[in-house]
Amino acid sequence: MSVGDLVRGLAPRVLGAVVRRYGHFDAAEDAVQEALIAAAAQWPVDGTPDDPLAWLVRVAANKLVDALRSDGARRRREETVGAEAPVVSPAADEDRVDSDDTLVLLFLCCHPALTPEAQIPLTLRAVGGLTTEEIARAFLVPPATMAKRITRAKQRVKASGIGFRLPPPAERADRLGAVLHVLYLVFNEGYTGREELAAEAIRLARAVHRALPGDGEVTGLLALMLLTDARRAARTGPGGALVPLADQDRDLWDEAAIAEGSRLAAVALTRDPVFGPYQLQAAIAAVHDEARTAAETDWAQILALYHLLEQVSENPVVTLNRAVATAMAHGPAEGLDLLDTLADDPRVAGHHRLVAVRAHLLAMAGDHAAASEHYRAAARLTLSAPERDYLLAKARLSASSAGPPLSRRKRPS
Repeated sequence: MSVGDLVRGLAPRVLGAVVRRYGHFDAAEDAVQEALIAAAAQWPVDGTPDDPLAWLVRVAANKLVDALRSDGARRRREETVGAEAPVVSPAADEDRVDSDDTLVLLFLCCHPALTPEAQIPLTLRAVGGLTTEEIARAFLVPPATMAKRITRAKQRVKASGIGFRLPPPAERADRLGAVLHVLYLVFNEGYTGREELAAEAIRLARAVHRALPGDGEVTGLLALMLLTDARRAARTGPGGALVPLADQDRDLWDEAAIAEGSRLAAVALTRDPVFGPYQLQAAIAAVHDEARTAAETDWAQILALYHLLEQVSENPVVTLNRAVATAMAHGPAEGLDLLDTLADDPRVAGHHRLVAVRAHLLAMAGDHAAASEHYRAAARLTLSAPERDYLLAKARLSASSAGPPLSRRKRPS
């Protein structure tokens, strides 16, 4: 294991130990980041300490105390540090140092006072151990902009007055939903091109699953991430060109990740009497990944799962995906009829995915001229260059296959 991976994995436990002893989440988080940077610089030269966790806690604690003592109200802060937070060696508090506070930190970073735009970078920094520069690179913003965003998030947490503890059971279910949503967003951000974010989301999802192994949605989310990420190597071709699921070389898929994800997906469906969205999405991904060829995909089962998912997740994207499954199971005409129900939904009307799916189903129906027109319209709407290239290639292919127009022709949505 590299030094970077080691310190990143220890980051939440270090921060948890320091915040539990001293409070001051905002200042403690800065101190831990300094300790992680110091370890990344010193350990490759001096060697990894015998107890890396204790080393990091000690350095972070010392940096926090120094920061508090040098702050504006020096005497008052020195009295506070002296009265409330004596410097103790990690060995004197070994049982507390060795505890894993990942779940507490995730709940803290996903406090309802924060927006998802604030929760995600704060989670990546405080729990993931990423530096501000790394997070800024991942989200394509200047480091100064990301630093301000993270600072505002920490100030909101501080102003909320929340203590370093899990929320009471009455609040936990709602807050767990926010935690899972943040991890899902982080993974999606990474899967579209930033591999380090996807890996970090999987690592954090594993940490939550270790803490809450009996929760069906936690298990489902981890399964969904593993099953989706298993296709990464086959998702792009030469030059970064997108390869759709049906055309992917399944020999490139990660069989170990599929096996683990499929097992977890099956377990997730036994956890709760009522399925949640992550459990159902994981089950759908498992059906896709367990088929050795696109032709072997059990579309009837996928369609049944999308019907269930639509009942628990009122989301037009689910209906969009159900339209594809409907077309695959019962023919493109039924899929196109279902797409028509989304034409006036402001959440997807004019979105490139709606137009692209219509193009795909028109091509399935044999109306290649209309399909080409819709593929070009979708290409104009997307912000992703690889996706735009893929859609334009499909448009050219459809145009070359175009014959006499069929009765079913739709103008681009």
